[in-house]
Amino acid sequence: MFTGIIEEKGEVVAVEPAGDSARLSVRGPIVTSDARHGDSIAVNGVCLTVVEVHGDVFTVDVIKESLDRSSLGALTEGSAVNLERAVRADQRLGGHIVQGHVDGTAVLLSREPGDNWDNLRFSLPAELSRYVAGKGSIAIDGISLTVTTVDDGSFGVSLIPTTLKLTTMGERQVDDLVNIEVDVIAKYVERLVVGQ
Repeated sequence: MFTGIIEEKGEVVAVEPAGDSARLSVRGPIVTSDARHGDSIAVNGVCLTVVEVHGDVFTVDVIKESLDRSSLGALTEGSAVNLERAVRADQRLGGHIVQGHVDGTAVLLSREPGDNWDNLRFSLPAELSRYVAGKGSIAIDGISLTVTTVDDGSFGVSLIPTTLKLTTMGERQVDDLVNIEVDVIAKYVERLVVGQ
């Protein structure tokens, strides 16, 4: 489990295709400081298992399901990525409950700079729209954010200077593809109510 509070912006140092999967090596001095084989690290919001650690670089295997459901397949050497280690039981939950199980992708539709923040609007896949509510939580590329507006085909978020500086959101441009994970609580409530 994660909180959506990004610990650092890392850099992809190698991508090795392996048939319908891939192996990624990522530089992240903070997240590798105590990383071991088998640990979970969220890369742009996707929970991945560490298979190797060499200095400040960790390596993960990405299976077909993760490549199909997320934007990880578009990463190349030099790509910036958001990194977060799994939450420990003794730390504060500063964002919201983020599983690292990406529900799909969205496209950045618009970006409007404000005086001290940016307003971003993203496409909203129809199959996920029922889980997104104004003032609710959503994870975009692993970042815990509050939904400011939502309509039939899109949703908006407002980003403070800290988020713009310390995550990849400061670099995102219109038409960029991002990973989204809706609030897991909404999915469980729906399942309990519908009884499926």
